[in-house]
Amino acid sequence: MKLALVLPLALAAFLGTARAEEADDIREATKAEAETFNARIYAGTPDVRAYACFVRRYDAEHLARHPKQKVAAMKLLVSAEFDTEDKQLHNSFRLGFKYRHRSGDFASGGSCSHVVFAKDGNEIRLGCGVDCEGGSIGVALAKDDKSAIVRLARVRVWRNDKPDDEAELSLVAGNDDGIFRLDRTDTSKCASLVTDRKELAALRHK
Repeated sequence: MKLALVLPLALAAFLGTARAEEADDIREATKAEAETFNARIYAGTPDVRAYACFVRRYDAEHLARHPKQKVAAMKLLVSAEFDTEDKQLHNSFRLGFKYRHRSGDFASGGSCSHVVFAKDGNEIRLGCGVDCEGGSIGVALAKDDKSAIVRLARVRVWRNDKPDDEAELSLVAGNDDGIFRLDRTDTSKCASLVTDRKELAALRHK
C-alpha cells in the first residue's frame, strides 16, 4: 500500500475510535501545525529519517495505587521517513509492552497522521492506526516535550515471539489503561522494537 494512502486510513482509524462527543472537534492538522509538532517530537526538524523513543516501567508504588492497571512496562518508538515518491514525511509508531500478570513481550504498530483537538486548546496529536481495523492510539506531548501522552481505547497487539499468530489479541483500555505517560529517552532504548538491520543501525546512530 502506498504511503500516500496510508495516512488518510490512519486518520480514519483514529477518528473511528474517538468518543462521539469528541469526533466533531477533531480535524486534520495543517502543514505548518504538523511541521511544528514534528520538530517537537523529534527534538529538531526531521531529515530523511528521524526517531523518538519514550519508555516507562511502572514501579510497585504506582501499581499499588492503580490495582486495575494491566500494563507493567511500555515503550513507544515514533519514526519519520521521507518518501522520495510523494516528497512527504510520513510518521509511524511501534509499541512494545509487558502485561502485569501475563508473561511475554507484546507489540503493536502502524501509520500515523497529525490531528488537532479543538476542545483541548487546539492540541496537536499523532493519530495512529493499526491495519485492518486494528484500533488506534493517540500520541501527544507534555508541555516540556520530555514526555509522550499515549491514549487508547483498543489496539490490536501480538506476541513478539509469535508475530504471525492468527489469534486476535487486543490491549483494551480499562479504568487504568487508557492513558500512559512515557518519558523521553535515548533512541537506543527502543532498539528491541526494530527488526530491520539497516533501520536498527540508523536508530543506534541517532
